[in-house]
Amino acid sequence: MKTDSIFYRLFTTFPNAFFELINLQSNEANAYNFASVELKQTAFRIDGVFLPVADASTRPIYFVEVQFQKDAEFYARLFSEIFLYLRLYAPTKAWRAVVIFPRRSIEPTKVEPYQVLLESQLVTRLYLNELGDRAEQSLGVGIIKLVVENEKQTPALAKNLIARTRTELTNAALVQQVLDLIETIVLYKLPRISRQELVRMFGLGDFDIKTTRFYEEVREEVRQEQALELIMRQLRRRIGNMDQQLQERISQLSIEQLENLAEALLDFSSQADLATWLQDQSNQV
Repeated sequence: MKTDSIFYRLFTTFPNAFFELINLQSNEANAYNFASVELKQTAFRIDGVFLPVADASTRPIYFVEVQFQKDAEFYARLFSEIFLYLRLYAPTKAWRAVVIFPRRSIEPTKVEPYQVLLESQLVTRLYLNELGDRAEQSLGVGIIKLVVENEKQTPALAKNLIARTRTELTNAALVQQVLDLIETIVLYKLPRISRQELVRMFGLGDFDIKTTRFYEEVREEVRQEQALELIMRQLRRRIGNMDQQLQERISQLSIEQLENLAEALLDFSSQADLATWLQDQSNQV
């Protein structure tokens, strides 16, 4: 699952969820604008930044990072991104960092250079499998939990969230956006679910499933994501661990390019071979 894009969409659609996740009032979202930020002339991109609106100048900036894969250099990259942001944009506001892991085992263990920051009030680390009953008390936190729910429990949790969305939210446009978001997560987690099962889950008639095109688009994304995961495993076996920049370039390939890479990687013996192949693909565009 493309967790970065899922969480970006979640916090864009339903920013209340973020503030509920960090134990603040949901209406705190009204004081912020949310965006992903690419730092100029670098390969760095911050997953999300909550910037206070003009009349909320006393509130801190929140940097949000979602990390669902093991990465020993994660904290080095995170704090590099944050301090580069502060250097480039020179904000005068306080800042906080919120790191979201699916579980503790994903978090790097060698954190000595960053221990002071991690133990300060500047950084909040969250583990989604430890949310407990908070997911039952908050719709937003419940949707976040859906991302890491096991496959067996996903349908029941999704149905509960769908019912709560329709009863707890009053804005019709927001209701539809949140339902679309839940559907996207379900399709990523249960790629083999049938259209009929999806219709029953959302309590719709076949004609009402406005997602006919949307459904197929997400299916295609899921197919691409599955192909990407398979190829990444094959590449690691073939040439070992790859640097972050190469991984990001691979993640941008189309399904057709991924299929071509699956054949080409059989001839690779080093990261240099992969880099050359990716450059050739760029030249053909």
